[in-house]
Amino acid sequence: MRACVQRVREAHVAVANEVVGRIGRGLLVLLGVARDDDRADAEFLADKCVDLRIFDDDGGKMNRSLVDVRGGLLAVSQFTLLGDCRKGRRPSFVDAAPPEWAEPLYDVFVERVRARGVPIETGRFRTHMSVSLVNDGPVTILIDSRRD
Repeated sequence: MRACVQRVREAHVAVANEVVGRIGRGLLVLLGVARDDDRADAEFLADKCVDLRIFDDDGGKMNRSLVDVRGGLLAVSQFTLLGDCRKGRRPSFVDAAPPEWAEPLYDVFVERVRARGVPIETGRFRTHMSVSLVNDGPVTILIDSRRD
């Protein structure tokens, strides 16, 4: 499972010009599910995002987590994170999980974040979405549950 985690001042996601998820200060997490991912990957990534210390402390050092700053998380499914561009000019998405496998794992991620007490908003799975954000820093971190 892969995540592109962006520290934001605010973010929202819209479907057909209707805002379906909005947060203030927190994290926008674009989430891609791979064919070989399972519940453990989703839970690992959720915990990693919640505990990631990428918010500034009083000294200006990235030392605080989402929980510490009482921020929100906006989770948006994005299978294109699994795109492989090493050959040719068009990405291959053969490593991405099919929707019927990916959606339940996306839901596990969302529920795990919620269980940790973090306010969470979401996009809509398998729909065309418009994502808007004000990146804070900018700070963008890539996380893969299968990489050491």
